This record gives sequence, structure tokens and C-alpha cells, in this order.
Amino acid sequence: MPDDRPILWTPSAERAAATRMAAFERWLKDNRGLEFDGYQAMWAWSVSDLEGFWTAIIDFCDLPVSGWTEVLPERKMPGADWFPGAQTNLVAQLLRFAKEKPDAQAIVSQSETDGRVELSWRELDQQVGALQATLRGMGVGKGDRVVAVLPNTAESMVAFMAVAGLGAIWSLCAPDMGHVAILDRFKQIEPKVLIAQDGYVHGGKTYDKTGVLTDLAAELPTLEHKIMRPVVGDGAGWTLWDDAIAERQASQVEMVEFSDPIWVVYSSGTTGNPKPIVHGHGGVLIEGAKQALHQDIGADDRFCWLTSSGWIMWNSQLNTLGQGATIAMFDGAPNHPDMLEVWRMVAREKLSYFGAGAAFFQGCLKAGVRPGSELDLSALRSLGSTGSPLSQEGYDWIYSEVKGDLWLAPISGGTDLAGAFVGGNPMLPVRAGEMQCRLLGNACRAYDEDGQELIGEVGELVCTEPLPSMPLYFWGDEDGSRLHDSYFDTYPGIWRHGDWIEITPEGGSVIYGRSDATINRRGLRLGSSEIYRAVEGLDEVMDSLVIDLEFLGRDSFMVLFVVPKAGPMTEALQDKIKLAIREAVSARFLPDEIVEVAEIPRTLSGKKLEVPVKKLLLGHDAAKVVNRDSMANPDSFDQFLAYAAARG
Repeated sequence: MPDDRPILWTPSAERAAATRMAAFERWLKDNRGLEFDGYQAMWAWSVSDLEGFWTAIIDFCDLPVSGWTEVLPERKMPGADWFPGAQTNLVAQLLRFAKEKPDAQAIVSQSETDGRVELSWRELDQQVGALQATLRGMGVGKGDRVVAVLPNTAESMVAFMAVAGLGAIWSLCAPDMGHVAILDRFKQIEPKVLIAQDGYVHGGKTYDKTGVLTDLAAELPTLEHKIMRPVVGDGAGWTLWDDAIAERQASQVEMVEFSDPIWVVYSSGTTGNPKPIVHGHGGVLIEGAKQALHQDIGADDRFCWLTSSGWIMWNSQLNTLGQGATIAMFDGAPNHPDMLEVWRMVAREKLSYFGAGAAFFQGCLKAGVRPGSELDLSALRSLGSTGSPLSQEGYDWIYSEVKGDLWLAPISGGTDLAGAFVGGNPMLPVRAGEMQCRLLGNACRAYDEDGQELIGEVGELVCTEPLPSMPLYFWGDEDGSRLHDSYFDTYPGIWRHGDWIEITPEGGSVIYGRSDATINRRGLRLGSSEIYRAVEGLDEVMDSLVIDLEFLGRDSFMVLFVVPKAGPMTEALQDKIKLAIREAVSARFLPDEIVEVAEIPRTLSGKKLEVPVKKLLLGHDAAKVVNRDSMANPDSFDQFLAYAAARG
């Protein structure tokens, strides 16, 4: 069946030929003797000849990877061992530009806390080298964990490069996260050093995090050193950031094994602590280079992705730096003083590429802003979106109110693989509500419940071949059971991502939302267990169930069902619940509605029926979403049926 979604933009022949994707096609022809009849044929080659494709990425992008004897000895998931014997370091690629173009601009940071700050490649390298010397003096070496609570500013990039360049392992949380949420992440990996900023300004208001950081440091028993960047206090008792970077010197990069860990990021399931996902230097490096190819990023680009430091899109900014391009980092409230504030930066910094969560663009649409009419966006050539599905109305708003001649390339992937499954190709047309293609090397498909591939229908997003950037392991998951249960328990040997996807006959795709119970609030994902810990820690709450109703074409809506311990739900209890979530997790995860129920539906084994309730509230057939015979309390489902009927 042909794709009936309207085409909104088509690249000119000149623009298509000038893209890095076209250059890669020419390189494959000249160096590998490969020619393809269209993009789908090239994609099919890339997911069948994994060895040929990934070595082509290394060679075409001139990446610092050397010394391997094999690419992939065995195709298996989990447990794929990529490029055994190879030596690399992501930071070697990032800081090569300190020598190649030392005076060019590397980072521009626009922050409500600090104003505008910029670093050249030379200055970036010198600050990294200085911090490395400090960290070495603290005894930090390969494999040690250094954790940070820093905003999306240049300091976070300097700190990351210093840590990873030493072969140590990085982990980052955003300052607006609650104390418990940060502790639940960091305590799992037993850090040696904590780097933090003691406050920040957001929406014109100053937030003092001194107490939270003091408590955090006290509750990390392996911590040996603390570095503070003070903005609201004096940093007493900590090594000061300015002192840590005072002795400017060239960076030193330690080459490591391809699969040595580079960082720990966190993606939450429905039970237990947040999953501490470990990625490797080599996988992140080559996946990032390929991602930049799909984003058409080159050394002359000026790039910004509107992100929190707690989102994997913070990490994705490294893909751009790895091409020698300039990144612009925004730290503040995107709606302060109004929804044009970020667009003002896009215009002022003459950005060629701007990306944000779909919720930001939907917010601009609802606010009625018209950045294309009010600002000079002549330098802007490309726009990205991710985090949640971008509606067709969002596509239409971008082309009518931002710019008509613009390549709009939403992506979808996630923290789990530090990359994307589906996204853009600057040589293809843009259709309303649709991502252009499956990314090279990513064997992304839609499966039905029986593991049969679907085309033109909605199914589970799966990946049928290994990817270099898939997790090496979960920290502390000694037998690999938690990793297996997170991705491989539904289709043996095949990655199930947890999204609904449709693959069109032409190779495009549409993401419809989460197929599991993970909460996705404007691109930031969280496990329901973190909400439960905050809410059910209150004496007044007996039980609870949280459901995120993210789905394409609908506004994100999170409802929290609560069983009060005694008496009916009161406004005071609702306020107490919201405060508990705000303090323990984040204000980003406050529910849109709190609903009193008598009982939370559970399975015979005691698990909360999160996915069945979610499916019910999204309009699925009530008779099919749950087998009442498998429930410990089947009558409890009746209240949820009534709620679903009332919502329509």
C-alpha cells in the first residue's frame, strides 16, 4: 500500500549531492566497489554485511580505531564482542580539533546562571588537561568512576572529556533531579570523585542545591574527593572548580580497549533501582559518527540540541563535536521570558542545525509563536526532534511558522543504545508525521506478538542484529539476567525496545509511543518504581499506580491512581503527594491528575497491572487487555474500566 502521508519537503538535487550521505555513497563506490539502487538497498547491505559496513564507517570518518583482528567473531545478542583487540578513545576524536583548528569556536554556552560563555578548541583542550592533572592527583585512573551533578553547560563537557580521556568512567545527573533519584543512580556504581555545581537559575529563580549535595556526598561511602563549582555558596570543604582547572595544559588521552566502559547512563524499568547501563568507548564512537552522517553534520556546522544534562541527548552533542562542528548549549527555562527565547539563541548564534524534544515544538505551536516571522533564521538548514512522537500538526507548524525550506528529521532511539534506530536522510523527501528511514547498520523492524515482521502495520520495535553501541552490561548485573530481561525476554536473541512502530513500504517509519510501562515525560524516561517509592513512602498512602498515556496524536498525560490509607482523598494529600514527587524525583514527573481508587489491580504474583491499564486507557478492547483469571483481585479492574469510559 503506497504511503499517503503528504510530502512537505524535498531536497534540491544540489543539496542532496552536497550531503555527507552522498559523499559516503561515492566513497563506497570508489573504495569498496559498491553501488546501490536507492537508500533501502544500501540499508539492507548495512544490516547484512555488518563487518563491511562498520569498517567503512571507521575508514570514511577517519576514526581513531586500530589494532583489531576481527570485527565481530560471533553475531549474537546479548554478548556481541565488537572489534576485539582494537584500541581507541572517544576523547581522542573529540580533541583532535584542538590541533587541527585550535582558534575555532568549539562550544558556546547560554545559561541563565552564567550568561554567554564560549570556548575555542584550544581553550577546551587546556581546561580538559588541567582537570585531568587534578583528577590524577586524586588518584583517578582507568576504571574509576567519577560522577557529576552539573547542568548542560561547557563545564559538563570539560569534566566528561577529562574523565573519559583518562580511561575513567563517567556518570552524570541533572541538578533538578531529586536527592533520592540521584542517590539511587550513583550509589550503584561506587564513585571515587563527585563533581557538582551548588545551584542554578531556572525561569528567573535561583535554586540552592548545597544541602542536597552535602547529603549526597555523605551517603556515597566510596567517595574520596569532591569538586565544587560554587554559584550560590562558597564551596567550603570542597576542592573548587576554578582551582581544579587553574594549571592549564594540553590534554592527555589514554587509549583503551574498544569495549572498555566510557560511561554509565540510566534507563528505568518498572521495578527496582534505575538500570545502570554501561556503554563502551568504541561503540559510542562509531555509532556517533554514523549518527552525524544521518544528521548531515560537518565541520562547518553550528549545532544545538535543547536538552537537560540528565537526558541521553546531552551525550549526543558529542557526535557533533566529533565532526569538528560547534555546539551551542542552552541551560535555562525554554519558556522564560517566553517561548521565543530559545529561537532567539538559534538566530543570534546563526545555528545551522537545531533539535529539541517534540514537546518543545508542540509547546511553541500552542503558544502561537512565529519564530520564522520574528527572527532571522536564514542560517538554519536542519531541524531535529525526538523524545516523543512529533504529530503531523507539529510538522505543519514547523514548515509554516519556522521555515519552509528546512530539512526536518526527527529521530527515535534512546538511552539504552546511545543512538537512534530510525531518523533522517538528507537525500530523501520529508513526509508529514513520518521519520524518513531506518538508520544504516540498525536492523530495526516491526514484529507482531508471534515474531512475524510487519510492513505498513503497527508492531513492536525490534532490532534483529547486534549494534556496537548496545549496552556492554548493566553495572552489578553479574549474571546478565537483568539485561536479558530488559530487552531479550520477549523474542529470544532479538532486542525488543519497548516502542510501537510502523515501517512503511517505502522504508519510512512512525513511532506511536511506548509499548511498555516506562514513563516518558517530554523525552525524559523514568521507571514507575521511582514514583512509587516517593508516593508510597507517605504514611497516608496505601498503594498507587502511575500510567503515562503518551501516544502519537495525543498530548502527554500522566495519571496517578492512589489508594489512601484512611478516608477519602483530600486536596492536602494531593499537595503532599506532589511535593514528595518533586523532592524525591523531579518536578518534571508531577502527574496531570491524581485519582482515588479502592484497590490497585495485581497479578497472582503480586505485580501491578501497569501495561494492561495503559492499554485500556489508550482505547484497547477491555476484554483483551487482561485475563482476569490471572489477577489476584479481578474486581479491582472495574474502577479502571469506569475511569476509561468516563475519559472517552
